[in-house]
Parts: sequence; structure tokens; C-alpha cells
Amino acid sequence: MATAASPMAQVRKQGLSRAALARRVGSLAIYALLSVGALGMMMPFLYSFSTSLKRNVFAFEFPPQLIPLHPTLQNYVEAWTSNNFQLYFWNSLIVATLTMLLSLVVASTQAYAFARLRFPGKNAVFMLYLITMMIPSTVMILPQFVLARTFGLLNSLPALVVVYVAGGIPFQTFMLRGFFESLPRELEESAYIDGANRFVIFSRIALPLAKPALGTLAIFSFLGAWDEFTWALTVINDVGKRTLPIAIRLFQGQHATQWGLVFAASMIAIVPVMVVFVAFQKYFVRGIAAGAVKG
Repeated sequence: MATAASPMAQVRKQGLSRAALARRVGSLAIYALLSVGALGMMMPFLYSFSTSLKRNVFAFEFPPQLIPLHPTLQNYVEAWTSNNFQLYFWNSLIVATLTMLLSLVVASTQAYAFARLRFPGKNAVFMLYLITMMIPSTVMILPQFVLARTFGLLNSLPALVVVYVAGGIPFQTFMLRGFFESLPRELEESAYIDGANRFVIFSRIALPLAKPALGTLAIFSFLGAWDEFTWALTVINDVGKRTLPIAIRLFQGQHATQWGLVFAASMIAIVPVMVVFVAFQKYFVRGIAAGAVKG
């Protein structure tokens, strides 16, 4: 029996080893493709950072060198201290931060109302939200300008915040509504039994469980307000109220462009976005409502 079983055992062992080898080769191929894709995504950033460390005469040297022979931080110093760059940086930081906070407050309350409350016309109103997501933002610039002029918001930072918040609310409400609907109703029912009202349930149960979605929306809203250029250029005329994308554009002249300063300013502009992403990135990998109900 031992001699008869040994060939079968060897066949099984060979089959298992081949399967393990195939899985390993497949994993290596996947990692290789991911590494190539990550390198491709990083190349523009690496090139921008490298160019920001070069003097303007070496900005477009050929062949390009990712590691400059004579790196310098002069571009960063000049970019930070010229063209009111510091003032525009803080203007953008104020606008983006207010947009992020207001968007989370408005979107979370509206999404919870659409998910849990019953009121006449709820589905029709939500459908209007979805329809507004299909309208290109450039089409809305003229109506937004007229409204801003009517309410006396032209040439002011609140005009930027209001439009940025309003533009992002439909998508944010749509995303959060789906999340709140996925939460188990047993959590709210048990809170009702304990005497909690709707606001307590929303603030102490729904919002804490919504941290993954809120973290994602915080990054989206901050990034959208931080990078927006067209509306800021349209509504802001005061030099002291411009935002960072306009400041970067000022480094590009009609006949000559200081590309070292442009890339250095772009690198400085990336820093707040990276800080916000690092602060909220852990919520990307968390499962929505993971651990809310066990058993």
C-alpha cells in the first residue's frame, strides 16, 4: 500500500508545487504592472520637483536630468517672496478650508435627511440633485456671476466659497446618502428606545460611522477649491484677494516664462494638499460601517 500510494502523493505534490508557482508568478506580474504604473504616475511629479531645483537656463536641457548637477533653492525663495505669492497662498488656504468644512456640514445633513426622513417630494428633489451633476461647470459661470453681483459678492472670497460649496453638494449628498442608507436601522432603533432624539442619533451614531466617507469627501472638496482657476479668475479683480492658481499663472509672461519659478510655485502648492491627504488617507482603506454591528 505504501509503494502504491507514493506515486499518487508525488503527483499531488507536483500539482501543488505547480499551482503555488503559478500563483507566485501571477503575483509577481501584478506587482510588476503596479510598479510600472506607479512609476508612470510619479514621473511628472519627479520631473517638476527636479526642474524646480534648476536655474531657468537649465529648465529644458536635453537630455533632461532628474538629478540636477547644481541644485538650488533660489526658485522657491523667489516664488514665495514675489507676486504676492504668500498672500494668495493664504487666501487659497482660507477658501479651501472653509469650503471643506461647509461642504461636510451641508452634505452630511442633507444626505441624512434624504436617507432617513420622510417628507413630500423627497425623491423628486433628490432627482434634481442628480440632474445638476450632469451640467458642465463652465455653463454655470454666467448665471453664477449674475447671482454674485445681485447679492453683492463680487470681488470677495465668500463668492468663491459659496460657489465651490454649492457646486460640490450634489455629488457629496449623493455619496453620503448611499452610505447612510447602508447603516443598520437597529442602531437608531436602539437609540430611540434609550430616549435619543434625531439630532443625537445623527451626531453621535451616524456621523462617527460616516468617517470613511467624510474623509474622502473632505479631500475632494479641499482639492477642488484649492485647484479651481476659472471662477476665481472671473469673479476676483482685487489683487489682494486672488488665489494660488492665479499666482502661479502670473509667473508665465507673454514673451518669456520663468519655468523654474512656475515649477517651484507648483511644488509649494502641493504641500497643503498632501497634508490634507495624509490626515484623511486612513479613511480610504476602512470599510464603511465596519464593526458597527457584530454578530
